Amino acid sequence: MTKRYDALIIGGGHNGLVCAFYLARAGLKVRVLERRHIVGGAAVTEEFHPGFRNSTASYTVSLLRPQVIADMKLHERGFRIIERTISNFFPFPDTYLTLGGGTARTQAQFARFSQKDADAYPAYDAALEKVAQVLRDLALKTPPNVGGGLRALVAGAAQGWPIGKMGIEAQRDLLDVFTKSARDFLDGWFEDDHVKSAFAFDAVVGNYAGVSTPGSAYVLLHHVFGEVNGKFGAWGHSVGGMGAITQAMAHACQEVGVEISLEAPVAKLLTEGGKVAGVWLDSGEEIAAKIVAANVGPALLYRQMVDPADMPADFKRRIDNFKTGSGTFRMNVALSELPDFTVFPGKEKAEHHTAGIIIAPGMQYMDQAFIDAQQYGWSKKPIVEMKLPTTVDDSLAPPGMHIASLFCQQFAPTLPDGRSWDDCREEVADLIINTVTDHAPNFKASVIARQIHSPLDLERKFGLIGGDIFHGTMGLDQLWAARPMLGHGDYRGPIAGLYMCGSGTHPGGGVTGAPGHNAAHEILRDRSVLGRLFG
Repeated sequence: MTKRYDALIIGGGHNGLVCAFYLARAGLKVRVLERRHIVGGAAVTEEFHPGFRNSTASYTVSLLRPQVIADMKLHERGFRIIERTISNFFPFPDTYLTLGGGTARTQAQFARFSQKDADAYPAYDAALEKVAQVLRDLALKTPPNVGGGLRALVAGAAQGWPIGKMGIEAQRDLLDVFTKSARDFLDGWFEDDHVKSAFAFDAVVGNYAGVSTPGSAYVLLHHVFGEVNGKFGAWGHSVGGMGAITQAMAHACQEVGVEISLEAPVAKLLTEGGKVAGVWLDSGEEIAAKIVAANVGPALLYRQMVDPADMPADFKRRIDNFKTGSGTFRMNVALSELPDFTVFPGKEKAEHHTAGIIIAPGMQYMDQAFIDAQQYGWSKKPIVEMKLPTTVDDSLAPPGMHIASLFCQQFAPTLPDGRSWDDCREEVADLIINTVTDHAPNFKASVIARQIHSPLDLERKFGLIGGDIFHGTMGLDQLWAARPMLGHGDYRGPIAGLYMCGSGTHPGGGVTGAPGHNAAHEILRDRSVLGRLFG
């Protein structure tokens, strides 16, 4: 082994950088090993057509924890988020709905369809906010590790206490969110399909499920527990794309001494005497370290990088059945002009162009998309979220031109008939373009170029097994202390010295920085005298 470090980080995504930062700030000698030519994982900004840049995979921000932003001094390094004036614009076949811009404005939109729903909205928003606050409070806390002794009991009591203090109504809402389908949950609040669809969309974002799938209500909640510039539940655009965030993080890491290696894919975890000894790179280089923190997902880590002989039999059986696949198909498109929507005409920049544009017209539409994907491999009428970043950040395209981020559901992680996504990606990309064109007739003709990421492309390019943007599905069986599985929800792997710091751990997917933050603090706890005595 040519070099020795205190800690190695597998994967230079945002959580890996966050973990590396905290470890190096505490005095550890840390090296980040990134397989691609650019740091940032799925949160990167790249040129996909001459003159056109975009956030290649992850494309919008809300969930990044304020504590991480402050500790890494990201604002001082150019981190800037532009908030959406309205959050979302929903074109329907003969009408539209906008969401956001304040309670009164949202109520006015809902009143066009149902006065009852307009009246119910403030109570719904308040109820969801109370439940979302539970997630915020837990995000930067290590889940109690089942079987973890006294420390786990204390942690469980501490984390459960705020829930116990909630009123009975809020506890009922919490139970509903964690167990019900999005449809059942929203049926308890609203009557109009347009209104319910506006909220239900969040339940299928990155979730290979329908709005009627039990447990889908939780994913709805996961997408609202963030904040932008101190405003809870808001979403925004990172100036310079998502890569601006991870580049700022990389600078923070380098400032505290982290060594970042690009084009350095890890082939295998090395062990000695049942403990971590380092890693072996694809290049043949062996690097020594007693601590390895994996920012890759559990499926990639344990199925491809860890010797099966180093894992307990039950752990291996369960990790082989760890569920992945978010049903995502991701495209970046260069445009000559903005889309002109039939229900909201105009190609000049308007407020709705700056929002998330959601093509998901109806609860049944969203359920059918999932049914189609299960039967045929992809939805015949897909769910599409379109963002037009150049409406708020014109640095990403040539003057007068635009880019579109197309985040699309539902697409099977593997096709049911044995075909490869390589055989179908162009056909499906055409379908997605045509779906948008059905609502904005000028869209197809305005496309200059497109970059396609099928589920298989996402796996090969970013290491997202099954194209899963969350590093693992986010059902009740794979959340909190059970993420990735009971007994290992505290970021520690089954081998001494191996840790997990990616989205496959609590609190889950999205650009949060929380897994990296929490894993680093557990590593430092284990290195402390008290940690070694009582861990």
